[in-house]
Amino acid sequence: MKLNISFYSLVILCTMSCNKGIALPDSKGNTDTTDTDIPELIINISEKNQTIDGFAASDCWTGNYIGRDWEESQRDAIADLLFSQEIKNNNPVGIGLSMWRSNLGAGTANQGDASGIEDKSRRAECYLTEDGSYDWTLAAGQQYFLKQAIDKGCESIVLFSNSAPVWYTKNGKGYSNQGYSANLKDDYYDDFASYMTTVAKHYEDNGIPIKYISPVNEPQYKWDNNSQEGSGWTNLQIAMLTRELNTSLENSSLDSKILLSEANDYRALYEKTSNENSSDVINAFFDENSDNYIGNLSHVANIIGGHSYWTDSNWDQLGSIRKALWSAASAKNLKVYQTEWSMLGDGYNGSHFKGYDNSSYMDIAMYLSQVIHNDLAYANVSSWSYWTSMDVEKWNHKDRFLLVSLTPNGGVYGDISQSGTHVARKTLWVLGNYSLFIRPGYKRITIDTTLDKDCFGTAYISPDENTLVVVMTNFNSQTKKFSPSINNFNASSVDRYITSDNFDLKQTVSNQSEWNIPSNSVCTFVLKK
Repeated sequence: MKLNISFYSLVILCTMSCNKGIALPDSKGNTDTTDTDIPELIINISEKNQTIDGFAASDCWTGNYIGRDWEESQRDAIADLLFSQEIKNNNPVGIGLSMWRSNLGAGTANQGDASGIEDKSRRAECYLTEDGSYDWTLAAGQQYFLKQAIDKGCESIVLFSNSAPVWYTKNGKGYSNQGYSANLKDDYYDDFASYMTTVAKHYEDNGIPIKYISPVNEPQYKWDNNSQEGSGWTNLQIAMLTRELNTSLENSSLDSKILLSEANDYRALYEKTSNENSSDVINAFFDENSDNYIGNLSHVANIIGGHSYWTDSNWDQLGSIRKALWSAASAKNLKVYQTEWSMLGDGYNGSHFKGYDNSSYMDIAMYLSQVIHNDLAYANVSSWSYWTSMDVEKWNHKDRFLLVSLTPNGGVYGDISQSGTHVARKTLWVLGNYSLFIRPGYKRITIDTTLDKDCFGTAYISPDENTLVVVMTNFNSQTKKFSPSINNFNASSVDRYITSDNFDLKQTVSNQSEWNIPSNSVCTFVLKK
C-alpha cells in the first residue's frame, strides 16, 4: 500500500509501533497515547536548501594506537561502528560516516619523550623523518582506519594538520613558542606544502583518494601548551602557505582541494576579533580586494570551515551566530563546513543542560543533536564533523569528547597501546541519527510547523527524490505527536529509528498518519516511495 501524504498533512516521523503494531515503551518507559488535537507537520519538498556533503569524525589521536596495537576483533568492531551502513535485525551495525578526518601528524611521536608532550596518546607520527626521507610504515593504525573507511563506503577523506613537521618548526617542537604567529621556519613554506602533497599522493596511489587537505587548525590560538601539537597562524601566513600548497598540488596529478580555515570560533570567520590578524577570515581570503585573497586559486575549495565551539551555550546563541555566519558566507558564495565539535565548553546556561555532574550519557548526546540541528538549519552547513571518534573516558567526562569509549588493558589511565575493550556511547548513535540516513547529495528541505527549542527537526530529500529523511529531537518529558503533511510524495514505507536511554537507533515501523517522538529522544524517520 502506498502512503499518500498531501501537502497539508505530513512531516516528521515518530511512532513507537513495531512491525506487529504493538506499542513500544518510550525512553521513560511510557507507551504511546492518542491525542485528539495533533499539530500538523508540513514538509515542503519544493523548498530546497543546502546540499549535504557528509558527516564526519576524526582519528586524532588514539586511532593510530587502536588501529595498530589493539586486537583485530576490537579494532574491526570499532571500524564497523564508525563506517558500516548495514542494518541487522532492526539494529544498525554502525553510523555510516560519509567523511573521515585523518591527522597529518607533526612527528611528536617520532620524538617520543623528547617531544615535551607528556601524554603519549596525544603525540602523532609523521611519515617524514628527520633525514628528509619518508617512512610509510608509520601511522599504520591511521592507515588501517582509512582503508576501513573506504572499504565500507565512506566517500570523502580529509587530511588535516595541527602543526608543520617538527623538523620544519622554529622551536623543533610540535607545539609553539611563537605566539599568534606560525611555528614554521620562514623558508620552509614550500617544504611544508610539498610534505602535505606527498602524503596525499601516497594515499591516492594506495587506493585512498583525498578529497580535501586542511593545512592549519584553529590558527587563532597560540598553542604554547605542551598538551598536544598546534601552532598559531596569521591570515597573511595562511595565505602564503595556501599559495605554496596550491602550486604543489598543481604540479601533482591530484584533484585534492584545500579546505580553509578550521577557525576555533565561528565569529572569527565573519568579524574582527581581538586577534585581528587571524580573524575576519572570510573577507581576508575570499574578498578580491584583500591582500590575502586566495579565492581564485585552482585548488582552493569554495568552502569556509570553522569549529562550533564557544558559540553553543544556549539556544539563542546557537541561532544568532549561525545566521550571521551564513549571511557572511553566502555573500561570497561559499559553502559552510562545521569541521569540529564536542562538548568542550563550560559556560552552558540554556534550559537543556543540567551541568556535567548531573548529566547522563544521553543528556550529553541530546545536546549534541541540538548543536547539529542549529548548524544545519541556521548555518546551512554542508558537512558536520565530530571530535573525536574514539578516546579514553578520563576524569569522568562521560561521552563529552568521544563517540566510542576505550578502556586499555591497564584501565582508563593505563597505556593506550595495550589492547582493551570499547563501548559505543550515546553520542555515536545520536550522530548516527543524522549520518546513517542523510547521505551525500541529499538536500535539506523546509519544515513548517509549531516546533520550538524543546522539540525541533530538519528534513532531507535524496537526489532522485525517492527517499525522505526527517530527524526530530524531543527534550520534553512527554511524547510529542505530529500529523505529517508532505507535498508530492507518496510513501510505500515509513521506518523510525530511535535513540534514547533505552534504544540505540532501534528500527521500528512508524504509524503512517501520526508520528510519535518519545520524551528525551532523537528519532529519524525514513520514508521511501
